[in-house]
Amino acid sequence: MRLGLVSDTPMQEFNSLKKIPVLEPLKIFFKKKKVKVYIVGGIIRDALIKRKKESIDLDLAVENKAISLAREFANTIKAGFVILDKEHGAARVVKKIKDMTYTIDFTDFRGKTLEEDLKHRDFTINALALDLFNLDSLIDPYKGVEDINRKTIRALAKFTFKEDPLRILRAFSLSSVLGFKIDKFTEEQAGLNKKKLEKVSFERIRDELFKILHQDNFYKFLLILDEMGILSVIFPEADIMRGVAQGPYHHLDVWMHTLETCRQLDLIIKDAKNNKQINAYLNEVISSDRKRLALIKLGALLHDIGKPASMKRREGKIIFHGHERIGRDIAREISIKLKLSNDERVALEKMIFWHLRPGYLADVEELTPRAVFRFFRDTQKEGVSVLLLSLADQRATRGPLTSRSGRASHEKVVAELIKDYFKSLKQKKLPRLLTGNDLIKKLKLIPSPIFSKILREIEELQAAGEIKTKAQALEVVRNMIK
Repeated sequence: MRLGLVSDTPMQEFNSLKKIPVLEPLKIFFKKKKVKVYIVGGIIRDALIKRKKESIDLDLAVENKAISLAREFANTIKAGFVILDKEHGAARVVKKIKDMTYTIDFTDFRGKTLEEDLKHRDFTINALALDLFNLDSLIDPYKGVEDINRKTIRALAKFTFKEDPLRILRAFSLSSVLGFKIDKFTEEQAGLNKKKLEKVSFERIRDELFKILHQDNFYKFLLILDEMGILSVIFPEADIMRGVAQGPYHHLDVWMHTLETCRQLDLIIKDAKNNKQINAYLNEVISSDRKRLALIKLGALLHDIGKPASMKRREGKIIFHGHERIGRDIAREISIKLKLSNDERVALEKMIFWHLRPGYLADVEELTPRAVFRFFRDTQKEGVSVLLLSLADQRATRGPLTSRSGRASHEKVVAELIKDYFKSLKQKKLPRLLTGNDLIKKLKLIPSPIFSKILREIEELQAAGEIKTKAQALEVVRNMIK
């Protein structure tokens, strides 16, 4: 096998690997088993480019019996264990040590030898190996180090994408995350095999997609995936937006407007990098390792997906009444398909359902405290998400009927509401003046659906500072009953 070294002192390149706490227990375990085992893939690549990650993912290529060995090792170190692929012999061990999570994947050789195994991996930059008992000599039979130095993602063979079509999307997620270019051969093979992505589970597609959504270059890769037809395979629901004309407030059709909204959102997020409050908000983890930042971008991609189904012509005008409700329902189906968490699904639905609301608020002469209260009551934690999406949507709308004054008013309202949101986080929550029990005991009312309407009205008046005591609240309700 060819040895490829990044420098004359390869020991320094892998010092970080040698410090991984689970490495010593692995050595002790495999020394007794007398089975050939190698560290392979991304962790070696990341060590070579000095890339740091929040968690440690260790891939092991094992000569044979990977699943049984993984189970036994998990029991030895009292870690979690799960079978990933029974047919191909793959299992995972997960161990949390202090604040760090270590994920160790055990996989049987995909061939008779290590070199054959590496041939069946995805890209040359991941077809690297280190003997578990000798971390000073890098095994590099397919010029992976050369491609790392050239910052190039290159598929190992024509069968690379046929073996696992998800690698098509992974090529782009790696390119997005690492800043590497995809070589011509790999891009051609990705295009030829893109339809095979239809057979890949949506959980796996979700994971690669969110890697791109988390990056600053999301819009750039969105365009590439769209031009190559890969986006249509992942989201066939979005194809209905193509070529759908809009009214004179817009200068683009629905799909092109959607792409422009995504571009504007990317720019807004980049501009907000120095805003600590917005930055912390965007980087809040909603589920697993998926952040709100990525979810807002997905919201931008889907925000007008309900327009084609709601499109009508009335008196010569194109209207899309109710498209936000239809879009929310389509987004719900997509969330379920991608197996997003319940929190993610609800957040995405709120963004799409309420994305027009800031525009309506910008059209009124005065933004009242009650209107502000209603907005944040309805959008809750996603208030700022809705505002940022609305701002991107507005900036992507530049038809002949749009006005400078209207745009300025929208920008002003969004800025004010974002300040209000973060200001409210520092304020104590107002105590409830009335409850359902108060309506029953004090006013002798019979429980009914109108209770919620009454209590919402009291909350609004209290938030606006129009009432401050229980006595005042009860008087308001008595007048409402009259």
